[in-house]
Amino acid sequence: MRILWIALLTMLLSGCGYNTFQTTDEQIKASWAEVLNQYQRRADLIPNLVNTVKGFAAQEQTVLLGVTEARAKVGSIQATPELINDPQAFAKFQAAQGELTSALSRLMVIVENYPQLKSDANFRDLQAQLEGTENRITVARNRYIKAVQEYNVTVRSFPSNLTAMLFGYSVKPSFTVENEKEISHAPTVSFDAPKGAPPKAAVPVK
Repeated sequence: MRILWIALLTMLLSGCGYNTFQTTDEQIKASWAEVLNQYQRRADLIPNLVNTVKGFAAQEQTVLLGVTEARAKVGSIQATPELINDPQAFAKFQAAQGELTSALSRLMVIVENYPQLKSDANFRDLQAQLEGTENRITVARNRYIKAVQEYNVTVRSFPSNLTAMLFGYSVKPSFTVENEKEISHAPTVSFDAPKGAPPKAAVPVK
């Protein structure tokens, strides 16, 4: 009899979306870990990037300080796994990352005024690393968005919404897109504008 009850309970849990919650929740955790990994990669590049620019454009103190302060703000937020269950904390994290993106954008704009900096081997290497990282951030964010979307649909759908209420599953926050192009296309870090062409920003300025 006990085995029959266990079998019945298993069938009920499978049919009401319980197993789906387990799968999608793990997908979200894995996707979120990759988002954090790529944002950390970008943050790790910034000190060398700022120091390299400073060596050629020390007078651009306002922009350099803006990047440094934006990075410090990002670092002050504890990006723990629990953050994806707290909409307010998630929004704060996203806002800080957005400020850093804007600060980097302003930094890339002033780089156009320093030909020697653009031709520096160390800067070119940082340029390539930053471009690759921005691409990875976009991919990681998209994967997270899709994972959250699948999970949230399950939370809201019947009869799995009853399971969600029973076991305490709730909707998780996702990235909002103020500029659709920013999420669908990775920012291009390019300093090779055609001769005579106006300088082109590497990342859209917010």
